[in-house]
Amino acid sequence: MHMINIELEHITKIEGDASISITVEDGKATKVHFITEEYKRFFTEALKGKSILAVPSHLSRICGTCSNAHVLAAIEACEMALDIQPTKQTMMLRALTLHGLTIRDHALHLYLFCMPDIYGKDAFLDFDENDPHENQLLHDAFAIKSAGNFLATIIAGRSIHAMFPAIGGFIKYPDAEQVAQAIEKLESVREATVRLVAEFEKCTFAFDRHTDYMALLPDEGYGYINGRIRTSKGEVYDEKLYRELVEHVVLPYSQASAYQYKGDSYMVGALARMNIARDKLHPKTKESCQSALALFPSTNIFHNNLAQAIEIMHSVDESIDLLKNNPIVQEDLVKMPYREATGIGVIEAPRGALYHKIHVGADGKIMDGEVIVPTGQNQINIEEDCGRLVEDLVAKGVTDVEAITFELEKLIRAYDPCMSCAAAPNREERNEFSEEQQEIIEMYQQELRDLETWRNELLQKCEANERDGKDCNALRQVIEDEYFEKELELRQRAHYAEHSV
Repeated sequence: MHMINIELEHITKIEGDASISITVEDGKATKVHFITEEYKRFFTEALKGKSILAVPSHLSRICGTCSNAHVLAAIEACEMALDIQPTKQTMMLRALTLHGLTIRDHALHLYLFCMPDIYGKDAFLDFDENDPHENQLLHDAFAIKSAGNFLATIIAGRSIHAMFPAIGGFIKYPDAEQVAQAIEKLESVREATVRLVAEFEKCTFAFDRHTDYMALLPDEGYGYINGRIRTSKGEVYDEKLYRELVEHVVLPYSQASAYQYKGDSYMVGALARMNIARDKLHPKTKESCQSALALFPSTNIFHNNLAQAIEIMHSVDESIDLLKNNPIVQEDLVKMPYREATGIGVIEAPRGALYHKIHVGADGKIMDGEVIVPTGQNQINIEEDCGRLVEDLVAKGVTDVEAITFELEKLIRAYDPCMSCAAAPNREERNEFSEEQQEIIEMYQQELRDLETWRNELLQKCEANERDGKDCNALRQVIEDEYFEKELELRQRAHYAEHSV
């Protein structure tokens, strides 16, 4: 029996820490483990007892790069629980927030993580600034990223951990000068997005395997917020049914959770969206990407990166239109009294469908929560693709482990996994603690409650000052940053107490 063992302890150029372990026996992959190495952080467990008002900023800390997606999914869940109907302008501003995130996040992934593979380089900074074409790519990367960051900053307050989106609306709005600057920046990178699509359209990397695709998409247009769940088989579901559609799978070898749809693997993300709804892209985007769009629908996982490039252009075109045609006015937050209820929020993060669920009590305190992230949903699909890829390579006579791992890394990067998100969300089972452990855990839980009280008291003072016409945004930011730094430290200590012998 011929056996090959592949142990890649650190997959490079992805978000976070992950490894992969594969065993091949007589040409067949008998074990494929895509392993999230980061510790589980039990964000939903830490939600319990918090005020519903703290949920969006708390869950944004699941991940830096994906933070604004978590903010908006959490807000949607909270609004459903409180029966709040956001205004049309609020939904437009949330769409713009996601467009800013999509532009920045896709650009970082494509230029910094994927493009070095295309050009045979170790890192993006190895590109030759004296070569006109490579120099142009260097400048394009940071120009597109800057445009996305600027859009998110003027709309949402920051490009990560947004401060302005809130339950019931926004707490601050951009002025006309900022809007004009955003339009100018977006228009200035339009040609760069054309060049980016061309780079990934001509990329020859290929790996095809049939799977199901799933995305939240609106009935009209191509968007990332609001809509219904759609699959590549033509099935359509209300977003409230999302959790009923996907089945949780426990991975004993990983810190992450995995999910299946109707007992099989499936994929979420840009490729899923493009396969299902490419005909609904912005008209200018469709005009500029005719030859690239002809490649879809596709089962080539590397076309996920082409789909991301097309989505950057779509977000640029859509954002320019929204900003030009919709004057932004001041609005008060929509508020409703607390009640015991369950709320669900589903949006399309750059990496795919993101699901948040909360159960809030009549006192406004969170009783339970759940988060399902895109990488968890892609987990089994990644493993199945990796297994098939190794089998194909071995069948072609490739047995050098270094050559195989290089191809594996390329394939995994194409998915754009986020390991911080994958490790963060839910607690699957409770441990049995010793009496000493229980005392330590209760001590930290009390400290967390005291910290929450401290934060709420300071935020109440901010609200009182704002009613008097004072600007407290800078102070709010300091309070939130200090709060989450202290909270993270306490939760880590509690985690170590739980797992100590």
